[in-house]
Amino acid sequence: MTERGTDARVTAVMVAYNRRALLGEALAALAAQTRPVDRLIVVDNASEDGSAEFAEERLADWGERARLIRLSENTGGAGGFAVGVAAAVADPRTDWVWVMDDDTVPGPEALAGALAAHARYRETGPDNLAVMGSRVVWTDGEDHPMNTPKAKIGAGRAERERAAAVGAMEIRSISFVSAFLRAARVRELGLPIADYFLWNDDFEFSARLLRGARGLYVPGSVVTHKTRIRGSSDQDPGPRFYYEVRNKLWVFRFSRALRWWESLLYQAASARRWARTMRASADRAQLRDCLRRGWRDGLRTRPRANARVLAGAGVPADALDVVERLDGAPRA
Repeated sequence: MTERGTDARVTAVMVAYNRRALLGEALAALAAQTRPVDRLIVVDNASEDGSAEFAEERLADWGERARLIRLSENTGGAGGFAVGVAAAVADPRTDWVWVMDDDTVPGPEALAGALAAHARYRETGPDNLAVMGSRVVWTDGEDHPMNTPKAKIGAGRAERERAAAVGAMEIRSISFVSAFLRAARVRELGLPIADYFLWNDDFEFSARLLRGARGLYVPGSVVTHKTRIRGSSDQDPGPRFYYEVRNKLWVFRFSRALRWWESLLYQAASARRWARTMRASADRAQLRDCLRRGWRDGLRTRPRANARVLAGAGVPADALDVVERLDGAPRA
């Protein structure tokens, strides 16, 4: 971890799936950063609405700084980020990987704000920063409840004060809506777990990178998450609730991201959240079925290796090489 703050080389990774209009807005916002992105990788998850062709046209303006990876099957957000992050860290010059969804529209200072916070942070002590997260707002400019992190449980006074001194807050996990991942840490600890498909891949991965390291929530880096409504992810999730249950059980059973006491706290929090989700749902029968199936599969199965999940999905050779090399990293 030796790169110099604002001089760091940043590769942005955007995962796209059937949101062509929003993709265009997100790409335009990336192109308008006051501190330019060094490289851009767009991973199209076998979109059916012309998103890949649209991205190819837009990326032509980026020249050699941009790359489009067109997957032949939908691998979910988890698979898309596993591929994109692998392609990013395949370049040994990459210092930070900036991951985001195709409905994330970065403000013009989003990258500059994050790198400035890192530069200030390294002036106050050891450069042990592994993850940074942006402030995520909805279209009305208010904080988005789906992506607003909580302060790190158990953080010491010195850790809290050091983060506050650079205008940030210490965190234990962050969403992939806009997260900055230290490339050296990724090369050490592996990739997101593609078999999660949807939900909790970002929680597991960011928590894994942050165990034994430091993470910051940086309000000076702002992005807009253009979801349909301004609500948390537990607002009537429908059939996706299956992945919430199964994947949380996978985290608790197999991941090395959490210490034992952290796992107990998160288990209790998950139980409360599931109960809250069930009470608020308009289709409790569906959620009960998701809970039953997710619980069954979360206890009977475990995540497969990334190379196996992504086989046949059209992953380019350089990214596939990283996937195979990092499958043995201490991830789960």
